[in-house]
Amino acid sequence: MMISRFVLAILLVCGQSALAHAEEDIFAEYRAMFGDDSPAILVEMDGEALWSTAAGEKAVSLETCDLGLGPGVVDGAYAQLPRYFQDADKVMDLETRLLWCMETIQGLDTIDLRDQPFSEQGTPQTALEQLSAFIASRSKGLPISVPQSHPKEVEAFESGKRLFNFRAGPHDFSCATCHGQEGKRIRLQSLLKLNSPEGARESFSTWPAYRISQGSVRTIEWRMADCARQQRLPGLIFGSDFAIDLITYLGVQANGEAMNAPGLKR
Repeated sequence: MMISRFVLAILLVCGQSALAHAEEDIFAEYRAMFGDDSPAILVEMDGEALWSTAAGEKAVSLETCDLGLGPGVVDGAYAQLPRYFQDADKVMDLETRLLWCMETIQGLDTIDLRDQPFSEQGTPQTALEQLSAFIASRSKGLPISVPQSHPKEVEAFESGKRLFNFRAGPHDFSCATCHGQEGKRIRLQSLLKLNSPEGARESFSTWPAYRISQGSVRTIEWRMADCARQQRLPGLIFGSDFAIDLITYLGVQANGEAMNAPGLKR
């Protein structure tokens, strides 16, 4: 019996190793196929055009939107989000800040965009996805530096940490259920340990990302919403404290890592 268990343990380890190598080989083929180019660049270009296009009742562009480094400053801004904004008196991620700018600077009606912030598979990317891809690309190679200087930023981090470990839903899942240990996977998909700096850096630095299986750029808020769906939780409200606090928790842990978004994912 002891020998059988030992052999079974060896087979399990070998099987996990083979799966890991298979996954690495698949992604190597993906990257070789795309070369140095990512399909996300087309979405980035759309976002850049959208950033400078006049819209809304005020017929102005977003070029005076303050993303945290001053009005109109895009370079490096994404690497320092989420952060506290005094004019809104709250911690915001990129997407909620963009909506705030659309409403206050452009006088744009954002009801439809709030209701449908993410594109359906096979449909055009939303304005938020386009802008997120463009703005994130302008932080590529720069160190992540999600601030913790304001009390509300610290509060968001601590809340995100609690939410990461909060068990709920019909299966009593938390984020930590899937992302709290090393070496876990679902089928061929490896699961990063996101409550550690190493895992958080690898994940946070690559969102938003182009999802090859969906043919679309997806934002980190989309990732939070999809995780909530897989936990069988009620639909995650876009721009909610729940989403932004979790993103803040990941971002602070990832500080110091170079941004490499939009990333390329399966």
